Amino acid sequence: MTDLARSGQHRVLLPNEAATGRLAADLAGILKPGDILALSGQLGAGKSALARAILRELADDPTLEAPSPTFTLVQSYETPRGPVLHADLYRVRSPDELDDIGLVEEIERAITLVEWPDRAGERLPAGRRLDIVLDVDPENPETGRIALISGGVLWRQRLAIALASRALIDSAGWTQSRRVFMLGDASSRAYERLTRADGASAVLMISPARPDGPAIRQGKSYSALAHLAETVDAFVAMDRGLRSLGYSAPEIYAQDLSNGLLLIEDLGSEGVIDGNGPIPERYEAAARLLADMHRHTLPTILPVAEGRDHVVPDYDRNALAIECELILDWYAPHIAGVTLPAVTQAEFARIWNRLFDEILAAPQSWTLRDFHSPNLIWLPKREGHAKLGLIDFQDAVLGHPAYDLASLGQDARVDVPAGLELRLLAAYGAARRADAPDFDLAAFARAYAILGAQRNTKIAGIFARLDKRDGKPIYLKHLPRIEAYLRRNLDHPALEELKGWYQTHLPRLFAVDEGAPEPAI
Repeated sequence: MTDLARSGQHRVLLPNEAATGRLAADLAGILKPGDILALSGQLGAGKSALARAILRELADDPTLEAPSPTFTLVQSYETPRGPVLHADLYRVRSPDELDDIGLVEEIERAITLVEWPDRAGERLPAGRRLDIVLDVDPENPETGRIALISGGVLWRQRLAIALASRALIDSAGWTQSRRVFMLGDASSRAYERLTRADGASAVLMISPARPDGPAIRQGKSYSALAHLAETVDAFVAMDRGLRSLGYSAPEIYAQDLSNGLLLIEDLGSEGVIDGNGPIPERYEAAARLLADMHRHTLPTILPVAEGRDHVVPDYDRNALAIECELILDWYAPHIAGVTLPAVTQAEFARIWNRLFDEILAAPQSWTLRDFHSPNLIWLPKREGHAKLGLIDFQDAVLGHPAYDLASLGQDARVDVPAGLELRLLAAYGAARRADAPDFDLAAFARAYAILGAQRNTKIAGIFARLDKRDGKPIYLKHLPRIEAYLRRNLDHPALEELKGWYQTHLPRLFAVDEGAPEPAI
């Protein structure tokens, strides 16, 4: 795919049906509900062939028939990516006819593929429209086609990512692979699994630079204060650092740092949980891996590329505090139904700052920050600590070693019984004492309770925000678990004052049925 000009237009040569299929996969990967793909060109130019190929990609069904809607005008499909409409307006003589078939009303909620879009006049919103004009390649008229692709400002980055992804895939030798969209996480990153005919697979990680949000404190955005990675550099640096210690972070096969694209090793899908919940032996293996990592003196500056380094940021007071405040900003009004006055919020901050003094005075280590079941892959054919595959560590910081163990022992996505949580603390403590006999497990458990409370305070706010702001209510199903973990931590004597604050100002946290999880620490 070749960039025509800075105008955002792209000219794509399609020498054969396979090339058309690859373009379909590239486009399908960036489409989302509300998008309109307008396919123009003369009869025989290949509009229907491209539309069908895109439909098959969206449906994840290479055998989908996708009959032409020439006579029905619109054909609808339910796909893993949401509803898709395929319209052929060749027989439409006036844009008014679209009112009778309800096409315009459905556009907002569906991905819409439209052949002969000129027949719709001004009825197709320009802002969400990507135009593809197809023509026969005069140098290869039998099978060759030329696609001219153009879109407005909303398409510019998405098109650039699609084109750069294809270039990266081709340059790495994965041209003939099948691309399948994978579910993303709570962030803006996206992933695709690539599979070749020989069974080999890889993962395309799409993580473009994240624009900074509005300044909320000290002239900085939330992501800057919380030290969230804004480019893919952090992933590359931490990946290399973890692999240098013998851990199973994904091998990076190819990278395009300017566009935030990585082609990485597919570690598979065997995790550390099963239908019954956590697999204790695998969770204990994860605890021992953390103990092994924390016995090292770890670097704070890691290489990314020639002349390009990443500095691992400190998990400092500002970061810890801004995360805690999410419960005030989102959970309190949206879930608990209360608006907390400034004096109450100031008391919250005072209590936490006293606890942070204790945490920040301790030796710091790499903190991967999301060390829990969705990001842990079990690799039974490997040995030692390499049995545990690690992903999603780009937000790593230098923090207290107890944080990641609390992430594991109070897994946000699955119930960890109190007995297993104690086993994890014991396994971690035994491994640390084997290396350093004076390791203070009681002090570590105290920090574990403080950081477990901090983490679950943050997550309660994040899940409320994902529902209220981002329209992702699915995360609310995890809230009862997060609340139960928070209560576990608040039962530690170190958190007596904080527990009193929560009981007074967010009593919803304690309005639980009998049989709630008993304290583990």
